[in-house]
Order: sequence, then C-alpha cells, then structure tokens
Amino acid sequence: MDNRLGEMEVFVQVARTGSFAAAARALRQTPSAVSRAVARIEARVGTRLIVRTTRSLRLTQEGETYLLRAGDVLAEVDAIEGSLDRGSAEPSGILRVNASVPFGMHVLVPMLPAYLADFPRITIDLTLTDEVVDLVEARADIAIRIGPLRDTRLRAKRLGSSRMVVVASPGYLAEHGSPDHPAELERHRCLNFSFRRSLDSWPFRVDGAVVQRPITGNFYGNSGEIVRIMAIGDGGIARLARFHVGADLASGRLEPLLESFNPGDAEDIHALYAGSERLSPRLRSMLDFLGERMTVEG
Repeated sequence: MDNRLGEMEVFVQVARTGSFAAAARALRQTPSAVSRAVARIEARVGTRLIVRTTRSLRLTQEGETYLLRAGDVLAEVDAIEGSLDRGSAEPSGILRVNASVPFGMHVLVPMLPAYLADFPRITIDLTLTDEVVDLVEARADIAIRIGPLRDTRLRAKRLGSSRMVVVASPGYLAEHGSPDHPAELERHRCLNFSFRRSLDSWPFRVDGAVVQRPITGNFYGNSGEIVRIMAIGDGGIARLARFHVGADLASGRLEPLLESFNPGDAEDIHALYAGSERLSPRLRSMLDFLGERMTVEG
C-alpha cells in the first residue's frame, strides 16, 4: 500500500528532532521503520535527503527543499480536515518559535502567557538567539526577525517596526558628560556588536544629510541584551531599537541622546514561516495572535 503521506510525516519528524530514534519515539515506531521510510523517499526522488553520521544527521540542500514542500502538504491536509469539522481544528501540538534575545525577552515572552491561555493545547518550544539562523536547520515553525529579509524561500508577515535610538545611563553621563553633536562620540566609550552585520559607525542626520559617524569603544557584545545591560551599568553609549529600551527610557535607567540628529531609521519586524496559503491551525493561531497583540511601531 502506498503511504507517501505517512512517510512524509516521518521525514518531517526526523528533520525536526534531528534523530531517527527521537522521531521513532514521537511517532511510536521503531527506529528501523523510520529509517526504512526515509530510505523509500530517497529511492523515489533519486537523491539523498539526509546525511547520516554516527552522532548526528543533517539535511542536504534537496532535503531542505523536501522539508519545506512536505510541510506545505501536511499543513494542507490539516486544513482540509479542519474545514470539515471545526470542532476538531482546535490548535494543538508543539509550536517551535525562534526569536532574537531582545525581542523575545522584552516583547514576545511577556505575551506568551495570554497566548497559552487562549490555546491550552499548544506547547511552545521557544529558542532565543541573536545569531542569524536558518529556519529549516533550526527546525523552527516560525522565526521572528528584525531588519532586512534575506531568506526568499520563506513567507513573511510584517508585525511592525522600531526606530533606533542612542542611549546612555545617567551615571555614565554624569561622569563623562553628554554629547551635544555626533562628532563628540569619538571621545566616548560606544558599545558595539560583534556579529557580522554590525558596523563601526552610526548614522546621523547632520545639516540635512544622513552621514555615518565612526564610533570607538572597548566593548563588543554578541547580543543586544548584553549591550543594553552594559549601557544600564554605566558602561558606555549604545544604539538600540526603541522596543528594546522603551521601559528603560520610561523609568530613567537610560536617557536618549542626540535626538535632534536621529535620522529616523527603523528596522522592520517580521514573522517568517514556511507554508502554503493554508497553514496549520497552530501556526495560524500564532500569526494571528502576534498580528493582533503587537504594537511595536515608532
């Protein structure tokens, strides 16, 4: 009997768990049955989808493509069956979410109790990281990204945008003074990022034109949250998204600087996911929830 849909579900489970044994436990099958199902798929498509080692496995490029398309097919099946019986379409299962540390801690996590109260049959598996990760490799159902979109394989839902702001603590400014012009930053300790997209300059609007002002400092962090904590601890001047430091500005832990020179640049916030027009109920529930609850603008 042809059971391609069942084998497809096996493959998706293997890719998401990263293990034949873990997939077998989740599906209540034997590891050998899981291995045979994947082997049958590879035989049909005529190429290897998974590279196995003694300790781990990884998807080939063809495997990543198959995973995305398989997710579409399984979501379509869920949507079809759910449309026939809305009572059985209540969102359920594990929803794997990936987000940056600042967004996760300051925006997403505070909203999750309300989400789980609305959808008690869903289990959230949340990973926070400031590294730019591949959605497929991270085995995430949805990833929230700040800034330009790079992965054209994925669909995106815009959630809002957040303006950048230069900030420092009252303690730092009391000791080192407050800069009145971007040129004065050269004598200040500026806090920067160590990941790939960081730059050793910040944009400012000077005499009607946006210019890049070089910055100097003795601290680099691989997380926006680390840079924020350093700034609160009198460690220097930082440039962060307003959603990240909004509570600190309101409480006086941080003060905005050089606002008359702020170029007004903002970073868009998107939810990225792999899927078709018909999404699984659990993925749709999260996208709708974020769209309704998020007010990150300005």
